[in-house]
Order: sequence, then C-alpha cells, then structure tokens
Amino acid sequence: MPPDPSPAAQARQLLAGARHAALAYLTPGGAPGISRIAFGLDTAGLPVSLISALTQHEPALRLHPVCALMVGEVGAKGDPLTHPRLMIRAEAIFIAPDDPARPALRAKWLADHPKSKLYADFADFGFVRFTLISALLNAGFGRAHSLSAADLMP
Repeated sequence: MPPDPSPAAQARQLLAGARHAALAYLTPGGAPGISRIAFGLDTAGLPVSLISALTQHEPALRLHPVCALMVGEVGAKGDPLTHPRLMIRAEAIFIAPDDPARPALRAKWLADHPKSKLYADFADFGFVRFTLISALLNAGFGRAHSLSAADLMP
C-alpha cells in the first residue's frame, strides 16, 4: 500500500478534484449563511466560482468578502467523518467583466464545467476568485493539519 501523500499534496488533490464546494459567508445583516456553489481552479491554481447576483451569497460576499469554503466528497462506504475534507479560509474577489484575465478564466471554467456554457454569459453571472488565507485539512480520524496559503498552491 503506498504511503499517504503529504498533507499539502492531499489538500491540493482535493482542490483539483472538486467541482462544487460549501461556501460559508456572513449575510448583510451579519447572520451566518451557507450555500453549495460550483467550484474550480483558475489557471494559477486559485479557487474560483461562477455565481449569480440573484443569490443571497453574492451581495453578502461583496459586503463581507472574508469567507470559508469546504471541499471533499464522502466515500461510498464507511463513516462520512473519516473521509478527507478541506476547509479553506479565503477572501472573495469579484472579477470585472472587462478584466483582461477574464477570457482565460472563462475558457478554463467552461473546459472544466461545460454545462455552465448555458448561463455563463448571462448578465447576472460573474466570476469570483477566492484569495487563500489558510486552510485546515481533516484527512480522517486523528489526522488534522493546519495549512498555509502557500501549501495549497501548485
């Protein structure tokens, strides 16, 4: 049996394989909120999402950009709490429609999320990049690791 990858390598694997995430945020009134969002990585390996201005989390992130994301899937067998998951602390940065980096981001997003081509260019949708602050990898029982933003970069 091969050895477990390093915590940083395991965290990067979780990020690379995630196509959705749980997003925790503060509402404009200061109450906590959580949403499931589409998730991917940009060309530099930073977490991104394509979100609609019609959601509750979009205006919340504009007001309070510090947030948390969780990625990791529960396996087919066993206790769900023994499967690896990664919690990321981040700051949401909205990508302007005229940002020169947007076309490359859009192309990568559509390559990874082809069904979103149906709505990616709707006026209410925009890209959000999540600037990494820190992370916590829970790799299973008794295997929790604090990680820096640098640990998560490819």
